[in-house]
Amino acid sequence: MKRIIEDTDTNGLDALVGKVVLLLCANYFYTGKLMGVSDTFVELTDTSIVYETGEWSSRTYKDAQKLPVDV
Repeated sequence: MKRIIEDTDTNGLDALVGKVVLLLCANYFYTGKLMGVSDTFVELTDTSIVYETGEWSSRTYKDAQKLPVDV
């Protein structure tokens, strides 16, 4: 099998900066555009809390509510 491999300097969350992500945290799930990453924090804009994902194959969440601030 042949594969195309792209070597980049970014990996992990750094590679996802600027994209919409779903963060599965200890108590809640959050979704939003990942704007910044440090050793201890992430910054999301256009943030929602996801109370129920629905089917994982769905492109939308069953119950996601916008937060009034960015986190």
